[in-house]
Amino acid sequence: MKKQQYIAAVACLVAGAIGFASVYATEKGQERKHAARQQETQQTSPASNEVKPKTSVNPVTQQAKAAQKVQEQRTAEEDTAKEKEEEKEKEETAKEDQKPEETVPTAKADTLHFDKTKTAWPIEGEILLDYSMDATIFFPTLEVYRYNPAMVIGGAVNDKVISMAKGKIIDISENEVTGCTVKQDLGDGYTAVYGQLKELNFAKGDMVEQGQTIGYVNEPTKYYVTEGSNVYFALEKDGEAVNPKDYLPEMSMETLE
Repeated sequence: MKKQQYIAAVACLVAGAIGFASVYATEKGQERKHAARQQETQQTSPASNEVKPKTSVNPVTQQAKAAQKVQEQRTAEEDTAKEKEEEKEKEETAKEDQKPEETVPTAKADTLHFDKTKTAWPIEGEILLDYSMDATIFFPTLEVYRYNPAMVIGGAVNDKVISMAKGKIIDISENEVTGCTVKQDLGDGYTAVYGQLKELNFAKGDMVEQGQTIGYVNEPTKYYVTEGSNVYFALEKDGEAVNPKDYLPEMSMETLE
């Protein structure tokens, strides 16, 4: 009986020891788990446990930075203004370069001057019909009396017709009255007109010296059949007919007859 009681007591002691050991191991395990969790939390979010030190702002530094910023902005504006000014100067220089050079006209090169002391008859021949704007004269072919703004000077077909003075050919035309007709600018508002020509030696725009051959006498038009072959010669001042004789050297009586 006592032996059985002894065995039961030992069994209770062993069971108690085992239970105590189990509880102790469980508590230690929980403590280890809790410590591991705390360590993980500290590693993953250290910023949450840190206390950031407060930084103090120096007012002197702030003013210096503001002044520097203002200076930088002012410098940038000045640079921009300078660049615009330089671009404007370049544009003005380019415009000046594109302008054509102004040339001062010279009397020799650009301006014609009618020298009345250096003139010549376009052809030497009989005056078939004289200049007459004050009274009418008789035209044999037309059998009428009419005013004549030119001189009709007789000449043989193929005779040379020369320039009465230095001038520029400004027009060449063909009409039924005077045939091939040339207009020559002599300068100072004077224009010479040569009609009944052929085989011209110059073109429109050409400069002709006094005495150079402009062309040759052609067959007369139907308006001058009775008069015969001739040169129609007129002189105008500012578009108005003037007497060519007043600007030509005197012709010998032999030629006039």
